Amino acid sequence: MTHDVRPDPASSHDVDDATAEALGKLSEALETTERARGHLYSFHQLTGHADLQLDEAVELLRAAGHPEMADLVTRELIGLDVIPGRWTFQVVEEYEDGYHSVFTGVERRIRERLAGGRRHLHEARMKERRQS
Repeated sequence: MTHDVRPDPASSHDVDDATAEALGKLSEALETTERARGHLYSFHQLTGHADLQLDEAVELLRAAGHPEMADLVTRELIGLDVIPGRWTFQVVEEYEDGYHSVFTGVERRIRERLAGGRRHLHEARMKERRQS
């Protein structure tokens, strides 16, 4: 079986070291936003799960003879917006459609202009140095 091996971006040294380093920092910043996005999804899923767990808490409060406390949870917590007018899915969508979309677009435009679209030039050069 043969494997297609993609050319190492570092093999083309038409991008100067300072530019490669700047592109590397931009890429690192983008990767940080990806991690933040992942945490936002965790926030979304954990908050949704907590809201669903409240259904069982309400049942248990009623079964334990505390209907007024069950009503309090139902009235004030179940389905509550996490921020005014927003559930977590809306926060995720607004982040993705706004900040994250703009960030990825700017990073891509800069990378295309300065490096022909190649990604991870800084890391590829580091790989080449460390393996030689």
